[in-house]
Amino acid sequence: MDALMLSRIQFAVTAGFHFIFVPLTLGLVVLIAFMQTVYVRTGDRDYLRMTKFWGKLFLINFAIGVVTGITLEFQFGMNWAEYSKYVGDIFGAPLAIEATVAFFLESVFLGIWIFGWKKVSKRVHLFSIWMVALGSNLSALWILIANGWMQHPVGYTLTNGRAELTDFTAVILSPYAWLKFFHTVTSGWVIGAFFVMGVSAYHLMKKNEIAVFKKSIKVAAIFGLFSSLAVAGIGDFHAAEVAKTQPSKFAAMESIWETKEGAPVVLFAVPDVENERNSIEIGSIPKLASFMAFKEWNAEVTGLRDIPVKDRPPVTPVFIGFRLMVFLGGLFIILAAAVIYYSRKNSVENKTWLLRTLLYCIPLPYIAAQLGWIVAEVGRQPWIVYGLMRTEDGVSMNITPQQVAMSLAGFFIFYGTLMIIDFYLLFKFSKKGPEKEIHRTIEAV
Repeated sequence: MDALMLSRIQFAVTAGFHFIFVPLTLGLVVLIAFMQTVYVRTGDRDYLRMTKFWGKLFLINFAIGVVTGITLEFQFGMNWAEYSKYVGDIFGAPLAIEATVAFFLESVFLGIWIFGWKKVSKRVHLFSIWMVALGSNLSALWILIANGWMQHPVGYTLTNGRAELTDFTAVILSPYAWLKFFHTVTSGWVIGAFFVMGVSAYHLMKKNEIAVFKKSIKVAAIFGLFSSLAVAGIGDFHAAEVAKTQPSKFAAMESIWETKEGAPVVLFAVPDVENERNSIEIGSIPKLASFMAFKEWNAEVTGLRDIPVKDRPPVTPVFIGFRLMVFLGGLFIILAAAVIYYSRKNSVENKTWLLRTLLYCIPLPYIAAQLGWIVAEVGRQPWIVYGLMRTEDGVSMNITPQQVAMSLAGFFIFYGTLMIIDFYLLFKFSKKGPEKEIHRTIEAV
């Protein structure tokens, strides 16, 4: 393989590993902030124990996730120097704001939250965790504004062979970027919710700390249902934005080869790219693709045949990835609703089939999130900046395949080790449950 393909694989590996940790941080911190809010307002000691238990798991994930994110930005200079030189004036601004504003806000208040127990007032301590939640999600916002510009470049002009920023407001208010932000962040909330539900389900099956984990699973289920519905609703708007700004990606998502009015949604098929048709097609919903794209049943949707071959993305991973993501999203809605239903009946701890399903489903929201990135990033190909710069033109000129292969192997070992450590620590402390010393300390007070 050449340096271009190896660099693409390397960035995909490092970004994919990093995104294992990020979404849990986004979702779990919101749940922790809510739990602590309930404790401060009501004095319910179960919510204090919940806050500290889930807070420990959050800190483990956060610490390792920060390490995995640092190396990503170095690749823009090492592997993608031509890209950085071409669009660095625009792409670098949101990333700089993320580091100097959002991450700084998150880190400062996280320190207060970690070390401020019984050293600051309850309300100040509560305020700090909400600031951590705000900072975490603001970090995602600025990163996704940068990525959104790559997907739909706006507010720039080409001068002396470089893209230069002319309208920063257009960049930060890009509808594509904001839809991508809300879609990504709410998917992280789903991951946080199902992580809490899965761990709670394990303890409920073991009849361990039933009062604490019944409250945890109910709170997480409500949050998970809201987040899953939000992902679906925002995803619908996002699909329409994709159809407008990236017709090649939308055509690949639906495997639409012929430009037509009233384009259907094929429920499932194995796209035959060589012959440019769907093979083994299983069912379709008439006119739904047109409605998804333009909110008109008979709207015309551009087919892949009317897009030059050199500008088409890989169809199979985008088409299948999109359908699997949607299927999993529907499953999450059903499971969260089931937990809420049985929680209201005060019988969720007796539904072994549901608890076991939730435990086994912990990885599924992670998979759905990764599928979403596959659809977004593979569907953008062959462009590194859609319609402006091809991926092949962004790679560093003087880098060799041997150099990239060595760094790829190093990254893979490094990230793999961190992932094993993270999973081990999360498993260890999740299985252990809330510290008994906390309960005795509370009772003594």
